Amino acid sequence: MRFHKYQGTGNDFVMIDDRSRSFPADDYALVRRLCERRRGIGADGLILLRTLPGYDFEMVYYNADGYLGSMCGNGGRCTVAFAQQLGVIQDKAHFLAADGPHEATVDADGTVRLRMMDVAGQQEVPDGIFLNTGSPHIVRFLPASSLAEHNVYAEGRAIRFGEFFNARGGTNVNFVEEPQVSGQPWQVRTYERGVEDETHSCGTGVTAVALAAARRGALSPVPLRTIGGDLSVSFRQQPDGSFTEVYLNGPAEFVFAGDIQL
Repeated sequence: MRFHKYQGTGNDFVMIDDRSRSFPADDYALVRRLCERRRGIGADGLILLRTLPGYDFEMVYYNADGYLGSMCGNGGRCTVAFAQQLGVIQDKAHFLAADGPHEATVDADGTVRLRMMDVAGQQEVPDGIFLNTGSPHIVRFLPASSLAEHNVYAEGRAIRFGEFFNARGGTNVNFVEEPQVSGQPWQVRTYERGVEDETHSCGTGVTAVALAAARRGALSPVPLRTIGGDLSVSFRQQPDGSFTEVYLNGPAEFVFAGDIQL
């Protein structure tokens, strides 16, 4: 089987051109093995690119645990770049993902600007601010200069598997440090559901952070910095507290391609 590897700010994916629909999509153990970093290709997730009437393509996303996931923002940007490499699109895309239709454009420098779903609002919960940006997210703001030493794995896992969220299918957890100088990026670290570990970046996560930061006066576009690199999120905030025209902007890069014997 031919595969391609892509990454978006360190969030990496095994990409499969499945326009022939030949990939065994219900073989979750195979997906898990392909994503395994020591015995497989290694990735935070696996994505199938398929044809679908009415769209340029369909994006089918699996988490590294082998199971179908909700929307993945960095994965969506990488799928757009992959579609461009395959010749499926030129510089604009209209595709279907787990949370519905999306649009995207690819700039000349490789920046992919992905329109995310509209977000109805935010909810204050005991562990922070909850938003659904295509995937469920908790945003927790930390004191200045504490993010680097924060135990993201332990605290993120405790919240993700805590009684409140585990009963609702779990959540992703973002830990955030507000910039001390205006215009500097918001620092973000994320524990991802389905990967069950901290990842170098999470697209739906930084989107959630940017919208939560708007409550603290952040203006669109919001610059954000993850372990894997910089992203930005632009949006239009409505009088009722909802968000429309939400865009996740950042690089999506081809890493390598190869063949693997199944």
